[in-house]
Amino acid sequence: MLRLHVPGPLAAGQDLSLDAAAARHVQVRRLQPGDAVVLFDGRGGEWDAEVAAMRRDGVDLRIRAHVPADRELPWRVTLAVGMPANERMDWLVEKAAELGAAGIRPIECERSVLRLSGDRAERRRVHWQAVAVSAAEQSGRTAVPVVAPVVPFAQLLAEAPVSGGRALRWMLSPGAPTPARPPAQIRELLLLSGPEGGMSAGEEAAAKAAGFEPVGLGPRVLRAETAPLAALAWLSCLGGGA
Repeated sequence: MLRLHVPGPLAAGQDLSLDAAAARHVQVRRLQPGDAVVLFDGRGGEWDAEVAAMRRDGVDLRIRAHVPADRELPWRVTLAVGMPANERMDWLVEKAAELGAAGIRPIECERSVLRLSGDRAERRRVHWQAVAVSAAEQSGRTAVPVVAPVVPFAQLLAEAPVSGGRALRWMLSPGAPTPARPPAQIRELLLLSGPEGGMSAGEEAAAKAAGFEPVGLGPRVLRAETAPLAALAWLSCLGGGA
């Protein structure tokens, strides 16, 4: 069944007109009035809806009822990633959304190949946000990860939530010990991962000084777009039934 993200807030009995992108999904599937659609607005659960009208210039829906559903991780996991170049960042955002990331913070590191600023950076962020929405729709999530603006590495460290209490800071580092399951009280996890070539020695030292704990993923060296997803997949398995 077609699932669509609608910004909302949604309510039972509400009639709404879809924006052009969402309407296109309905039109491509050749749905007709009375056909069922599932909506989610990121505020919890899903909404049963039906096509009310197919117009030449759009699609109207009628919302029936709220359906409780929770397919999110027990931790709010944010990936702070040194942006890989070319299509690899698109792929990383898509898979991170499928695996349950709550947020993605693209960062520029000393060894970053991809460098963005100004309008170009904002256009890429908007594009990545659309990729995240599509992946959340397809994967059955009830929330959409937020793709934050591109920031320099130093700014990420300055703005990162403090480790301790209900939050953890992890830094992926080859050769570091494999982490244990996050303690029961943890609700937020910031996972830092470097670009192609990894973080510089200075960046790793600065991250450690800022409270990031080095963690490893085994003996193999993973690509910049693979490492954070491997960690997220591990967390997804740990928290899938929580």
